[in-house]
Parts: sequence; structure tokens; C-alpha cells
Amino acid sequence: MILPNDILAFRGFEPTLIVSLVALLVLICISAFASGSETALFSLSPSDIKTVKKRGSKSDNAILKLLSSEDYMLATILILNNLVNIIIVVLSNNIIDSLVEFHSTGWEFVVKTILVTFILLLFGEIIPKVAASHMPLRFASLIAVPLLSVKSLFKPLSWVLVRLGDRFNRRAAKKHENISIDELSDALEITQSQSQEEKKMLTGIVDFVNTNVEDIMRPRMDITAVSVESDFNAVRKIIVESGFSRIPAYRDNIDNIAGILYVKDMLPFINEGNDFPWWEHLRAPYYIPEHKKINSLLEEFQSHKVHMAIVVDEYGSTLGLLSLEDILEEIVGEITDESDHEESFYRKLGDTTFLFDGKTHIGDFTEVTGLEDTLFDDVKGQAETIAGLMLEIKRDFLKKGDSITTHNILFTVEAMDGRRIDKVKVVLPKAPVSDPHA
Repeated sequence: MILPNDILAFRGFEPTLIVSLVALLVLICISAFASGSETALFSLSPSDIKTVKKRGSKSDNAILKLLSSEDYMLATILILNNLVNIIIVVLSNNIIDSLVEFHSTGWEFVVKTILVTFILLLFGEIIPKVAASHMPLRFASLIAVPLLSVKSLFKPLSWVLVRLGDRFNRRAAKKHENISIDELSDALEITQSQSQEEKKMLTGIVDFVNTNVEDIMRPRMDITAVSVESDFNAVRKIIVESGFSRIPAYRDNIDNIAGILYVKDMLPFINEGNDFPWWEHLRAPYYIPEHKKINSLLEEFQSHKVHMAIVVDEYGSTLGLLSLEDILEEIVGEITDESDHEESFYRKLGDTTFLFDGKTHIGDFTEVTGLEDTLFDDVKGQAETIAGLMLEIKRDFLKKGDSITTHNILFTVEAMDGRRIDKVKVVLPKAPVSDPHA
């Protein structure tokens, strides 16, 4: 059993310790004053501030001055509190050494640590903060004037601390801005939005930076183009029938784009004869690679003042076409005008039966049918359309009437356009389909 005499021995009390004890008491009061100041000033409600402004006493004016520069006020409180606490620890250590002689270094450390920590926490932190939180206005009025004086005293050191704090805040804010797209997507998933359209637009913005040109381009086979060998009557007919304001013009074949025909450039010559050299008014085409991000392309459209780009592969062959409208539709959804056709890319034939265009994007297909976006990730390979999905699974050409089944969904070729799958009938299972790999 450890006896107190084995741990420590009391020394005689010297009158000179009274000065140290009084100083310690004063320092604890100052520590309480600093801790309570922080709680009181930051706990003032709008109604309290209104009362302070209305009264206009000396202490009230001091409160307003302190609150006008919160960073400097907080820096002053922290400097004062930490400085006083350090002095309390040193002074307490000297007082204890004058009163007690420890026989064990370990017990000396334990006793001093517990005792000083208890005094600081109870009288320097807990009691003043509880009092300040229950009567913030009264406490603030009590400490405002002396704290304002201390603020002036510590202003040089406070200025250094505030500047350093601002620098760290800017770096932290910059680092925080580098939030991942996955984190943004997760945040949108748990957001309780009042409007589904708003949520859809926000999702489009998040996905915007991860979308490649090839994901949204108009494929080569769907490009409306005109040969430079065509006469002006044929060009006028294509302009009227297509309704487009910009039409690519090619020489020999569509892999050799000669330029872009702007319909507005033809308006002054609308009544010219069939032999009018319309090809002389073509504008230079703007080429982009298939893997370019559309957010980067949007910036290029803005800087180069163009609205259309030709998508080419590594060999320079034309893969498709992308317009400014296609990019904007990724954010705001489908944009229609009087020249757009009202025909839909699908028809609903029954509760679980649909007829889709073969060129329908897989993302549009899953959205219409209510399937998981990632449902076909394990089988689609590089395919982006329903027709491409069927070819990827079949690993061979298909003909009218051919069917494939994947994830309990039946796909049947209903119509062909040459060697291209034009229409696909889709039969969904009656039970909801989910991604088995999710």
C-alpha cells in the first residue's frame, strides 16, 4: 500500500507565497475573463445587437467596435488566454514546489498535471463559459471596455496572426474547391430538391466535365451534308428540307470536308441561278478529336466564335458532328425550336414493350425505361447506342428478326436500313430490373 508520506512531504508555509497565490488568483480571473469574452461576444443575438445600438453607452460602443473586426477580436482573446494560461502553469508549478516535496518524479508529474488542469478547466473555462452563454449581453457589457484596451495592446501580434490565418484559409478554400465529381454526384443523390428539372440540370452540370465529344456527337451516318459538285438548286433544296443553319460540304466523300455552308451567307443570293458558285462562300471547318471533353470544347467554341465542329478519328476520317446546341442540351435538356422534328426516338407499344431507333443512346434508353444507368456496363463494351449494344453482345452482324436477351431484356431487330439497325423492339420483364453488379 502506498502511503502519502511515501509520495510527498509538506514543506513549511512561507509568507512570501501569499503574493504568488494572489497573483495566481488574479491570473485565473483573467483567464476566465478571456474565455467568457469569446462565448459572450459570439453568442449575442440580433436582438441583443439591436439593444446595444439603441443604448449607445461606453460599453455598448466597445462591443460594436469589437464585433466590427471579429478576426482581430478573436486573435486578441486567444493571445491573452494562452499567455495567461502559460503563466498560470509556471506559477502553479513554483507554488507546488514551495509547498510540497515529491519523492517520486512520476507522482510529481501526475499530481501537478491533474491539479493545474482541473483548476484551469473549472475556473478558467467551464464556469465563465457557462455564465457567458446564459447572460451574453451582461457579460459582454462587463468585459467589452477592458478587452478593447487589450486589443489595442496586442494589435501588432494580432495583425500577424490574422494575416497568417487568412493565408491558410485561402489555401484550404482552394483545396476544398477541388472536390471530386463523384462527391458532387453523391451530394446530388441525397439532395432533397423541390424540382426534378432543377435536379436534372444540376446532374447535367456535374456530368458535363466528364463527357467526351464521342458520347454526344451526331454520328457520321446521320450528318446532313452536301457535295461541292451539287448545283445551287440542290443546295437550296437541302437547306429547306433539313432546316439547319449550318451544313457541312464535302469533296468526293464525307471524309474530305471542304467547308461549312452558313445558310445566312446564302440569303443575299437566294434568287441566283442554278450555276451560282455557292462553294466559294464556304467557311473553314473546325476539327476536333473524338475523345475531347465537351467542357473544353465549349471554351474553344467561345474563343474561336464557332458553333459547329467536325469530329475526326486518329486517321482523319469523319466520325460525326457536334454543335453548340448539342453541348448546351447536356446541361439544360432538349432544346427544340420550330425547325425541329416532333418525332420521338421511341414509341411505347405496351406496358413493357417499346420500339426504339437503333441509334438511340443507351443513356436515353435507360432513362425512358427507368432502368439503372449502369445496367449494361458489363456487356456494352465501347457501344454507345442500342444498335451498338446488340452488335457488341452478338459479336456478329444482325438482320431483321434477330433477337438477343441480356439482363432479362429482349431486344429484337424490327427494321434495317441497309446494313444499319434502324428499329429495335424492346420487351422488359414485368418485375423491375436492377443492376446485378451495383
